[in-house]
Amino acid sequence: MIKYLYIGIDDTDSPDGMCTTYLASQIINKFGDNGIDLVDYPRLIRLNPFARHKTRGNGGVGLKILNDDNADIAKEIVLSEVEKLSMFDCDNTNPGVIFYDGEITSEMREYAFRAIYEFITIDEAEEFGKSVGCEIHKFKKGRGIIGSIASISLPLTDYTYELLAYRAPDNFGTKRQIDYESVYRMDDETFPDTFENIDYSQDYIAIEPKTPCPVLYGIRSNSVESLKSAKAIVEVGEPIDDWCIFKTNQHTDMHIQNASKISDMKQFGCYCVCGKVKNKPAIIDGGHMFFYIGDDSGEIECGAYEPTKNFRKTVSCLRPGDVIRVYGGIGEHNTFNIEKFQVIKLNDVEYKNPVCECGKRMTSAGKGKGFKCRKCGNKIESNEKVATKISRKLKNGWFYETPVSARRHLSKPLCRMF
Repeated sequence: MIKYLYIGIDDTDSPDGMCTTYLASQIINKFGDNGIDLVDYPRLIRLNPFARHKTRGNGGVGLKILNDDNADIAKEIVLSEVEKLSMFDCDNTNPGVIFYDGEITSEMREYAFRAIYEFITIDEAEEFGKSVGCEIHKFKKGRGIIGSIASISLPLTDYTYELLAYRAPDNFGTKRQIDYESVYRMDDETFPDTFENIDYSQDYIAIEPKTPCPVLYGIRSNSVESLKSAKAIVEVGEPIDDWCIFKTNQHTDMHIQNASKISDMKQFGCYCVCGKVKNKPAIIDGGHMFFYIGDDSGEIECGAYEPTKNFRKTVSCLRPGDVIRVYGGIGEHNTFNIEKFQVIKLNDVEYKNPVCECGKRMTSAGKGKGFKCRKCGNKIESNEKVATKISRKLKNGWFYETPVSARRHLSKPLCRMF
């Protein structure tokens, strides 16, 4: 029977640099130098985007190799590279590494989904890891063991791939030299097999990171073949020191849980839920837009934040009485952060004062006194307003999503849904 060694790594980066995927690529290179081959592609697993103390992208890396005579060498390489490359100067960088040489159990799979849906403490992760036989290595607080266990355990029933090209170390922190015209050409030739390349509404090159990490660019796709074609099209003005393809749960909506009612949802969780719009969306200082949805169990505030840009214009078209299904997560202030929404049923009726025989819209004659016409003086005793069918910019059944520049790693774009 073939035995495998699973390796999980997480929490090695900081806002000032490094990337766990880059560290993994260096480990993979050293594996190759020692005759150690990976089984399948390395895994990049994104966790709960609303988790407290999360790393920059909140993603762990999982590797799988044969559990043979090279296993001890592999462990030495992993621990050495983590010690050498992790951003230990950052207070919030607390790497964790796990080694596991058994079968992935149902309990481990359940744990992985918990890491996406909920908040797991370091103590909980350590206790669980020991209970299933993980060899655990904590650096500083060792928070990374949470994602490390999840990165080897999560079943990928839906998955995408990401090709990450890395810069030469001398260029870390400098302006990236990417030929943007070639990125537009790449998108034109490979979309929708590749996606999230460009936000055309903002003229934003989404494959280019905006942090001083080692990544030169990242291209996301449904297939490895498309990634290799895309890489051949993108032109850069600096050396590509290395590149690696990861199998990942990005853009799968794996973080989204179905909530039957609003009261079932919990803070820091991610859900899709139906509700009726309670008020017209309003924008506040800072450019954020808010409104409420409700059902028989309660109501919740929904937010479309300033970084979502023109998505707020779409949200502003909602009106009281619309029934929508929202996708997103509940943040620190118990506001539902919208990633996308579907219109279930539009309220296309507005109740207005009746029109007078002379053609003028009538006004109230006072509480319980009917309506009167200011133009001709005509009065009617009825207090009933008239139902008027109105046109709507939104359409029943349609989905509306945030722009590429504001999209979360796990959020499934519409190009992958239809």
